[in-house]
Amino acid sequence: MTRASDTQGGSVVLSKEGLPAWLDPVVHAAETVQPLQLSRFLPPENGTGRQSAVLILFGEGRRGPELLLMERASSLRSHAGQPSFPGGALDPEDGDPHGDGPLRAALREAEEETGLDPAGVQLFGLLPKLYIPVSGFVVTPVLGWWREPSPVGVVDPNETARVFTVPVADLTDPENRATTVHPSGHRGPAFLVESALVWGFTAGVIDRLLHFSGWERPWDRGKQVPLDWGS
Repeated sequence: MTRASDTQGGSVVLSKEGLPAWLDPVVHAAETVQPLQLSRFLPPENGTGRQSAVLILFGEGRRGPELLLMERASSLRSHAGQPSFPGGALDPEDGDPHGDGPLRAALREAEEETGLDPAGVQLFGLLPKLYIPVSGFVVTPVLGWWREPSPVGVVDPNETARVFTVPVADLTDPENRATTVHPSGHRGPAFLVESALVWGFTAGVIDRLLHFSGWERPWDRGKQVPLDWGS
């Protein structure tokens, strides 16, 4: 079998072989969720938008399942200081944006931003492509299992402020959940974890993943936090 980490030559594939049982609900969610169940912002029908990918990487830490996140540098013009999944736009060398290009891009960007060793990652699923209107990105969320954990950290401080993992138990804790209201009036889910406010696209995907995986716990949707929380 060709491993998903074979990014130099050869194809990049998805494989559910040998995944831990606790990931079964995530696999099922990825196979059954419909685009509009994830977001009302879907790719334009005319095919416009810049193709990109993010890596939603599940690992197993001291407190059980966890997700890898990073915080973008405050000096960036776009999404400055915002926690996010590793990821970015597809490069020409990533290949077919409608084939394994998003898989390659997700692994490549994660390596460039966090120092992650792609050889230890098993990609096992995709979520439907989503759209970020403010940036024009068409985003493919790529699901991965951190089969062989490797050290991670800031590679380029001009792009990344920090790299951290968040236990899924903290993401599902009702005390860590809230709603943010953007100046535009848009309301969305948020997570107050690891001294960070996770909001926007990243929080929306996490929220839907928790819901459709059956991991979500009831939380107070009336609890609001400002976007400058913690700053």
